[in-house]
Amino acid sequence: MQQRLTGGKKERGRFIISLDFEINWGVRDQQTLDQYGTNLLGVRQAIPAMLELFQEFGLRVTWATVGLLFFSDKREMLAHLPNVQPQYSNPTLSPYLALDNVGANEAIDPYHFGHSLIEQIRRTPGQEIATHTFCHYYCLERGQTAESFRADLEAAVQVAQKQNITLRSLVFPRNQYNAQYLTICQDLGITSYRGNEESWIYKERNEEQQSLYKRGARLLDAYFNLSGPNCHALPKIAQQFPFNIPASRFLRPWSARLQALEELRLRRILSAMEHAARNNEVFHLWWHPHNFGVNIPQNMAVLRRIAEYYHYLKSTYRMESQSMGDLAAELHNCIPAIAS
Repeated sequence: MQQRLTGGKKERGRFIISLDFEINWGVRDQQTLDQYGTNLLGVRQAIPAMLELFQEFGLRVTWATVGLLFFSDKREMLAHLPNVQPQYSNPTLSPYLALDNVGANEAIDPYHFGHSLIEQIRRTPGQEIATHTFCHYYCLERGQTAESFRADLEAAVQVAQKQNITLRSLVFPRNQYNAQYLTICQDLGITSYRGNEESWIYKERNEEQQSLYKRGARLLDAYFNLSGPNCHALPKIAQQFPFNIPASRFLRPWSARLQALEELRLRRILSAMEHAARNNEVFHLWWHPHNFGVNIPQNMAVLRRIAEYYHYLKSTYRMESQSMGDLAAELHNCIPAIAS
């Protein structure tokens, strides 16, 4: 299997980064602009800083982007909404019921438009624009259906196509992976998605199923090894299509309150990266740009140390940086029977 995956070349570990790019569409049902607006505005400084670092270290990154961010103004946005929209049992989850709060354009409302940021990402080599669904769609919440999910993903594909972007990778909002929707993803051209870590701590669940106990376990796992390195073998990833490229680690934002544990957090990430490099596996790191929206110097310092360690692993073990789309294309070409 390994030889088929690599075309006879020496196998190597892979370093995948995916970002959930959503601005307020991803947090509007949990936090107000008064509570979290500073983080959201900080995205406009954090993204250029990240892009500069990615280019410096040759990091290829997947930007899973909410479709509503593609627009420059509200008139255009309203003209491209899907005809079938999710009817969540909890109506506060639907962004369509809050469109009156959206401003006229990106200059007036930097919380809900991202066209200029998408253009910056596109101009940076090695960056993949992927989808985080059109409206930050929740695939496990009561009231949503396969019909409304298909309409949502169709809208995301269409708005991207209008800007000459072909969507190949998907990240499920709130990590609400729904296996029943993979056929729809495949129908609409999606070749890979980010699945969840295998530990019970990270099992997909809707908002009603969340608990302080599980949230606390995930927080502890960021600093102490509760769930293992969460690295993934290529043959296992290649077993299904669209390809599941599971998450390995969420890069939590720098915290002054937890500053004493920073080295533990970083060591947790770097040791798992090395595990992947030594064992020819995949390490998949993810976060949201708004996680870097405050404490930008501190967050960028952490990211630089991760990038520097990737550079070491690349020179020592031939580890390779790939976007989700890169890895899916490689697997697709090496074992085309899986995708037929």
